[in-house]
Amino acid sequence: MSVNGIQWYVIRAVSGQEKKIKSYLDNEIIRQKLDEVIPQVLIPAEKVYEMRNGKKRVREKSFFPGYILISADLGNNRALDMILNMPGVLGFLGNAQVGTTSKVPVPLRQAEVNRILGKVHEEAQEVAVPTVAYIKGESVKVVDGPFGGFIGTVEEVFDDRKKVNVVVKIFGRNTPVELSYAQVEKEI
Repeated sequence: MSVNGIQWYVIRAVSGQEKKIKSYLDNEIIRQKLDEVIPQVLIPAEKVYEMRNGKKRVREKSFFPGYILISADLGNNRALDMILNMPGVLGFLGNAQVGTTSKVPVPLRQAEVNRILGKVHEEAQEVAVPTVAYIKGESVKVVDGPFGGFIGTVEEVFDDRKKVNVVVKIFGRNTPVELSYAQVEKEI
């Protein structure tokens, strides 16, 4: 069975090594002049906001740890061999059905590709939101906005909107303030 045209495939890779393997693939594609046969290598990821040592940090988190997407014409045996012999590559997802000896990987359906690529583009446009969960009655420090530096108590949590109602003391009076998760951090 020969694969005609460029289609999307999923490469199984050593988990945690996706970026390194993508870099190897990109370099080897250029070195072997396979950029027309393998136009794109992609690690679907989202930006995650987290607080560490009182500092806001944004990091990328893979949607599918241990997997790399690649658009390629795998009817070209040179490209297929290059991918399979790359350090850290374990093979293709959906490789060879039971009872067959075929080494040609199974491409993703177009609906799956559209869903994954749509999610990647959607994430690129979104502002990173923190993954910290707040609890009613918990003490928090306001780190951003006009109330920066104030200490308050969480009165209400809106997980769906990623916001909290915090009561802060301003001039000796308790004042309720609605803040986004990005504007507060847990008081230690």
